[in-house]
Amino acid sequence: MARADLQQVKLRFGIVGNNEGLLRAIDVAMQVAPVDLSVLITGESGVGKESFPQIIHQNSRRKHGQYIAVNCGAIPEGTIDSELFGHEKGAFTGAIGERKGYFAEADGGTIFLDEVGELPLPTQARLLRVLENGEYIRVGSSKVEKTNVRIVAATNVNLDKAIMEGRFRSDLYYRLSTVPIQIPPLRERGEDVALLFRKFASDFAEKYHMPPIQLTDEAKRLLMAYSWPGNVRQLKNITEQISIIETSREITADILQHYLPAVNRGPQLPMLFGGEGKSFENEREVLYKVIFDLRHEVSELRQKVDALTEQVPPATADYLPCHPTSLSQSASSDASVPTIIHSVHHPAQAAHGVSSSMKDDEIQDALTYDETERSDRSTYEEMTPRAMRDVNKEAIIKALQRNRGKRKATAEELEISERTLYRKIKEYGLE
Repeated sequence: MARADLQQVKLRFGIVGNNEGLLRAIDVAMQVAPVDLSVLITGESGVGKESFPQIIHQNSRRKHGQYIAVNCGAIPEGTIDSELFGHEKGAFTGAIGERKGYFAEADGGTIFLDEVGELPLPTQARLLRVLENGEYIRVGSSKVEKTNVRIVAATNVNLDKAIMEGRFRSDLYYRLSTVPIQIPPLRERGEDVALLFRKFASDFAEKYHMPPIQLTDEAKRLLMAYSWPGNVRQLKNITEQISIIETSREITADILQHYLPAVNRGPQLPMLFGGEGKSFENEREVLYKVIFDLRHEVSELRQKVDALTEQVPPATADYLPCHPTSLSQSASSDASVPTIIHSVHHPAQAAHGVSSSMKDDEIQDALTYDETERSDRSTYEEMTPRAMRDVNKEAIIKALQRNRGKRKATAEELEISERTLYRKIKEYGLE
């Protein structure tokens, strides 16, 4: 197609740019327009895919027919069949009358299915039948309807990957992509970025009755160096923000930098999570990946902590006797019940092996019974592992009784964690 003809098409449909990939896409759209074939338009979100179905429709023999654009991702799964194919009265709750679907309304014209990759699988099967022979059935009906429409579809989803994951039918993909058109992302269009900025600045100046903003040379280089993950839509929004907010009409690189996201969340985003060539079609998949990896790491850390806890032998802990006030007033046998003490902070307590949780009067009692303590300790250290187990069990039982079964208070008294107390309770069969 001649450059002059391409320029006329761009002016007519508001397309700005001289990138070869963009011009190639326009050329293919113009060539396929007179031929009644299905077209699949692919490209990232925000590249301007919605302009090409209109180019195809307006240059086809169906240009006097109806043109309907449907956003498949915006229609709930439960009602999309009714929206596309219509329904009979009483077909479902709320169906108080008959309704024509989009395929019936667009009979003789063109229907543009945007975000076709979001269609549920049952709807994909219905759409495949329309593509094959122009037949469909309304929801709640058994009568076959006929339609004569041209289908132009668009998606920003990697359909090859969706087919491998079972989210999209391969036979529907081959039917839709009779003629594929790929729209290049803005980061690959070079000088088109500056052209689009100038065009948007002029449009907003006219809209808001103000002088248009202009970029310095340094700001222009910064604008073209940015990767534009949101493509043309993002560029348009940023141009509008600057036009309204900035009082100066000359935009420097420092000013422009404030409006560009600090983190480039374009195609480099998957590299944050390993960079194994994986691609994420939307932010939700990235979030799921982060959550999954985090849960996996927490699980591994928990297993390592449990393994280290199990490896610590009982003999490594300091088993020191404790003389609670309540026990010192009872039988002398209770006064020697040992408890597990992991740390001593007070110098006087450390010298005499007294628990850091004791009160001052308890410390005095411990000092008074110092000789008894030494005797008890030597006796305790000579105990067999089975005897040590029985003593620990008895200590836990008495502590639970004193704290009326409250495990948190019991763990604090014994100076062990609730997790260790819970494990000991299960080990000794005290549940």
